Amino acid sequence: MALKIIFKRFWIFSIGLLLASLLQIILFSPISPELLEQPPASSVSAPPSNNQLQRVTKLGEGLLEGPEDVAADENGTLYTATRDGWIRRLHTNGSWENWKKLQSNTLLGITTSKGGGLIVCDCDKGLLKVTEDSVSVVASHFNGSEIRFADDVIEASDGSLYFSVASTKFQLNNWYLDVLEAKPHGQLLKYDPTTGETSIVLDGLGFANGVALSEEEDYLVVCETWRFRCLKYWLKGERKGETDIFVENLPAGPDNINRAPDGSFWIALIQLTCEEMEYVHTSKALKKIISNFPKLTELINCVRKKATVINVAADGNIIKRFDDPNGTVMSFVTTALEFEDNLYLGSLNSNFIGKLPLK
Repeated sequence: MALKIIFKRFWIFSIGLLLASLLQIILFSPISPELLEQPPASSVSAPPSNNQLQRVTKLGEGLLEGPEDVAADENGTLYTATRDGWIRRLHTNGSWENWKKLQSNTLLGITTSKGGGLIVCDCDKGLLKVTEDSVSVVASHFNGSEIRFADDVIEASDGSLYFSVASTKFQLNNWYLDVLEAKPHGQLLKYDPTTGETSIVLDGLGFANGVALSEEEDYLVVCETWRFRCLKYWLKGERKGETDIFVENLPAGPDNINRAPDGSFWIALIQLTCEEMEYVHTSKALKKIISNFPKLTELINCVRKKATVINVAADGNIIKRFDDPNGTVMSFVTTALEFEDNLYLGSLNSNFIGKLPLK
């Protein structure tokens, strides 16, 4: 009888301990989540999945560690920023150069500047200007706070810089928590070179990511990754200051966006959640529990399992689609840049830039 009482007390204690642990995990979770609505199947007209990205030529293989973005200057030189802090460039003769070493492993979007050099997004420092002779901070603060998690940037013809802040709550090392929380912490900011001031363009974005200007610079497009859509913000004309949906219900989350020579846009898509794990986003309690365990978060995050890029016309219709459906050659493709009839693909999960002929 005594043994039975001890056994019963042990199970009561164990269950109580388990419930107390779960309660503590939920109460002290790093996120305060909302439910995340997944895009409905076949909700947007798009070409079928294929394996075209498995045909890429690998540029700089072994030299480049996670080349997240790619830019090209007027001379045909390609640039990329890698996880080891290097900005490397590929000359037209096929040779790679270790151009500039920055003391950072959080370099993301880059764009060429009209006055020469590059504008670089550094998640820790803000916007940087990198030239042959110097590296300087362009914008490091907004509204009294440090700019953290600057993600992508584009320069207008007047020198204004439009750039995204993916999240004002989370950082690059724990970015997926922003997806799990599903609350809009993203921003689109503008840096004015004439005044040196940074101002807000759009707030409350769902992981603000790629930014691109239209051919006439009458509007820009900014991508919201976990809302599976891109917004159009009007810069000129009767609708100046207004916002439309450019494209929505995408089959995966939009990352970087680049305007093509014909005025269309190339958008890299990342698979945020493995299909068999999508149920996680229907439970706030489950998301709170998972957010405490990085290994569980990795099981849900599916960005390294496949690659997709789409070409979207100026009217928002999807024209082309290229995939590596199993991540055999490329996965976690974060950017697609069309230059001289080739598509150049950056990825946070590769040690090369992919080159895909378009003709």
